[in-house]
This record gives sequence, structure tokens and C-alpha cells, in this order.
Amino acid sequence: MSDPIKVGFIGLNPGSHWAAMAHVPALKALPEAFEIIGVANSTPESAQRTAEAMGLKHAFASPAELVTSPEIDLVVVTVKVPYHFDLVSLALNAGKHVYCEWPLGNGLDEARKLAALAAKKGVVAVVGTQARAAQEILHLKKLIAEGYVGRVLSTSLIGTGGNWADKTSAERYYLYDKSNGATMEDIPLAHTLAAVQDVLGPFGPLTATKSFNFDTVTITETGAQKPKTAADQVMVQGTMASGAAVSVHYKGGTNRGTNFLWEINGTEGDIQVTAGLGHAQMVQLTIKGARGDEKELAPLMPEPAAREGLPDFPGARNVAGIYARLAQDIRTGSHEAPSFADAVALHELLDRIEASAAARA
Repeated sequence: MSDPIKVGFIGLNPGSHWAAMAHVPALKALPEAFEIIGVANSTPESAQRTAEAMGLKHAFASPAELVTSPEIDLVVVTVKVPYHFDLVSLALNAGKHVYCEWPLGNGLDEARKLAALAAKKGVVAVVGTQARAAQEILHLKKLIAEGYVGRVLSTSLIGTGGNWADKTSAERYYLYDKSNGATMEDIPLAHTLAAVQDVLGPFGPLTATKSFNFDTVTITETGAQKPKTAADQVMVQGTMASGAAVSVHYKGGTNRGTNFLWEINGTEGDIQVTAGLGHAQMVQLTIKGARGDEKELAPLMPEPAAREGLPDFPGARNVAGIYARLAQDIRTGSHEAPSFADAVALHELLDRIEASAAARA
């Protein structure tokens, strides 16, 4: 059996942050494939605290020290989007395999440059669009491919972002500044659209509208009002490449009604996917369907055995799915995990949405 792939994190802190909540449990669920070796954070002191708290072998003084260490095979970048380009470039230029959180870059241009560099270096470079690895999405893809609904006529999607309304913590304020590349369409909508395309194929012609119910946001700790440049309403209409009609509406914050509803309607049946939030990459998805003479939707969930040995938290479970594919790609030369090239295609879709919305503003 091959030795575990040795992992170094750039941006890992104990507690409630995403890397600790999702990546660490995901890797611990795959102990024969991966071993977390060390961490580099914004300061050596922060890295040392994390290494001590999580029992890691190395606290690297800097990202540069981490990516050049012979003990690291895979660099995992889990910092805020504006820092992705420099840190991923650093890792790629050191010849390391890379797992970068989505969005890959702060905009399409950065994503294209990183994809080109990864191709040049010949390493495995993976982006964390982990909704694509959700057991429910894989099951849904199989149902559609096997003709459960017949020919797909239309699909509609409603989701809430949780953030991007009128209140936020100081730590999350960066999400509300469009220039940081972490808007509602960049994060929950894009994660979900990646899964939609896996199930239904690529998008065809579309038009988009973005609007603002709030142009300022209140910082909850201080009550301060700060400018908000990220839209809190995103609407997309058009067709899939297959010709099926598509309608998407994402809303900032949450509401007392529908927080996630994805319907697929076909000539033979209908499927409904629901959840408590519009982040398909990190919430439990519930699938129901009906076909033929059936009048009421009934559960269409994957077998419980699909979750055996995986974390309970859906976000960590989905990330584990990406890591499992990544390990296969490193060891066999396959191309199963979402690649930087895939990330560029998703950034291009976001760019189309942005261009359409800007033209209609």
C-alpha cells in the first residue's frame, strides 16, 4: 500500500473555521490516503498555536517554508479569496500538488493564470467545489441519466445565501465588498451551479439581473454602518444547453419560507431537492420525486451505506469526497477531482452572469 499523501495547510485554525470544521474531519476519515503534517498561518505564532492544538508535526514559519518542505506533498489553501492567487502560485511554483478552496481566484483572470501555471507544472491541482461530490448529487445525477423524469423540460432553483443581507460580523464583512471576490454569486450560487451542471449539463444562453435591497451593512459587534457593494438579489433565466428552461433566484440572508428548493421537471416525472440553506456544498440535501401515475412526491435518497465511515457534517462529508478523488488522481494519473480547468469554466459562467447583469443595470 502506498504511503499517505502528506498534507500541509495554509490557513488552519482550531475552532469554527471552515478548514477545521470540514477539511480536518474529511482527512481523518481517509487515514490510509492522507496525513496532515503541518500548517502555515499569517504569523509563526498562529501556526504554532494550531500545531500544538491539533497535534501536528510542523508549525512552519511562513507559507514559503511550507511549500518548499520535502515533507509536504499536497498544499491545501483555505484562506480568504484575495490571497488565493499568490499562495497557490507559490505552491505550484514549488512543484506541489494543490487543493484550493473555491473560488479559485478573485475573478476569471486570476483563475485562468492559475490553471495555466498548474498545467505547466504538471501537478494535480484541485478546486473545492465539493457539492459535486455530495452523495445526494451523485445519486441525483444517476436518476436523471437513467431517465427518471424522462426528457428534462425545465429546472428552477431558489436559494438563500445566509450572508449578504443587512447585518454581519466584523470577521465576515469582507464578503460584502464585491472587490474581494466572495459575493453570494461567487460562493453559494457558484457551488450550487457546479452541481446543477453535473446533473443537467452546461448552461446555454442566459440573462441575469442583480439588485440591492441594502447598500449598507450593520456590523453586529459595534453597530457601525459600512458600505455594501455585493448584490443581495441575483436572478438568472435562460436555457440549459439541452434546451430545458432554467430559472434561478438567490437571496441574501435567510427567510421563514423557502431557503433551498431545486426542481427538475420532465416528460415522465418530477424531482424536488430541498435544504435549509442555499449552500448546496455544506447542507443536507433531501431528494423527493414522483413519476408516471404517482401523485405525491416520495423520498428518493441514496442508500445510507453511501455515508458509512464519513463525517456526519455534510460539508465535511462532501470535502472527503473531493479528497478521495484527489488521492486517486495523484496515485493513478486519473482526472476525477474538480480541476483548475473546471474552476475556470465555472468562473466563466459567473462572468457571463456578471456581464448580463451589468448590461441590464
